[in-house]
Amino acid sequence: MQHEAKLYTLSLREQRTYALTALFVLGNIALPQLCHLAPYGGQMFLPIFFFTLVGAYKYGFTVGLATAVLSPIANSLLFGRPAGAMLPPMLLQSVLLAAVSAALARRMADRVTPAALACVATGCLLAGLLIERAMISVDHSVLTSMVRAVPGLLLQTFGGYYLIRKL
Repeated sequence: MQHEAKLYTLSLREQRTYALTALFVLGNIALPQLCHLAPYGGQMFLPIFFFTLVGAYKYGFTVGLATAVLSPIANSLLFGRPAGAMLPPMLLQSVLLAAVSAALARRMADRVTPAALACVATGCLLAGLLIERAMISVDHSVLTSMVRAVPGLLLQTFGGYYLIRKL
């Protein structure tokens, strides 16, 4: 299996940074709307994190961070999801995902593997669930949330792997 991918580290001085961030934010707006058509679709598919992972891994921390911050805020303002109380923990989880993805990509030096993406997605989800429990009271267990999110972790792992290699 070929694992080579051209990875970038874009800066705020490049127009491409803003164009890609806009595309990834739009993706993180559209994908959740589709997923929320299914019961527990957001919790199951983790759609708001998909393009954050791809953007941060492929184009670096600047694109990832902008996508991580703007996506949940835009979704909350436009659609009420995440709800007000969930917005701060979701922002923290999203920023953590961007930071870990970008750092791993730099370390991997133009390599991407499904295993690396699975580790990032799973670790950041677990950290996010723990952050959520610490910040607000939740009525579900971390284990239940992890099991429910398996389809989303698979989407981030294999869908992310495909997009990172093809972009």
